[in-house]
Amino acid sequence: MSDMFDYGFRKILAVAASDSPTPGGGSVSAMVGALGVSMAAMVGNLTVGKPKYAEVEAEAAELTGRAYYIMARLEKLMAADIAAFGKFMDTYRMPKNTDEEKARREEAAQKALKAATNVPLQVAKMLLEALSVTEKLARIGNKTAVSDAGVAAYVCEAACRAVLLNVDINVPLISDPGFVSGVLAEKKKIADEAARIKKLAVAVVKERML
Repeated sequence: MSDMFDYGFRKILAVAASDSPTPGGGSVSAMVGALGVSMAAMVGNLTVGKPKYAEVEAEAAELTGRAYYIMARLEKLMAADIAAFGKFMDTYRMPKNTDEEKARREEAAQKALKAATNVPLQVAKMLLEALSVTEKLARIGNKTAVSDAGVAAYVCEAACRAVLLNVDINVPLISDPGFVSGVLAEKKKIADEAARIKKLAVAVVKERML
């Protein structure tokens, strides 16, 4: 399902709603986040080339390019999330008849769990960058489209918080305390910063809509 970005929207909804374990919450969060940052890109595209915004055109163009990069990264990370979950599920099919087999199975499961935890963190980091891009475009972008920057801010922050739930569900299964403490600290830092930037962006949007 790594080609889901090529699906029609109805098919995406049907597959997501089905009993298939993928795409799951992490993948859906990445897709939703890509939609969110697309609204920031739209604000940028409605700014570049407009004489009224000539002074900020170079910055707006750079930020718009960054938004497109984030969308592309989120597409790849969605595929990585699906692949990581598949590798974790594969460990359940490994033999466990002897102590040696059980140990090998547990080692593989732990490795897969760490990978399945790191991917959502990467998605969250991309969404944090999307929020930064959004906040900057909200300040300089075409005023007639500033509400769309607000949409981007709300959607990207929600997707960021949502994808971090995949960290929460994996952590209790991971036996490496050092890895767990590091992941949880990083998760909190990302979530707090995402909330902060979203608040800034929305405040700018509301001020410019007056």
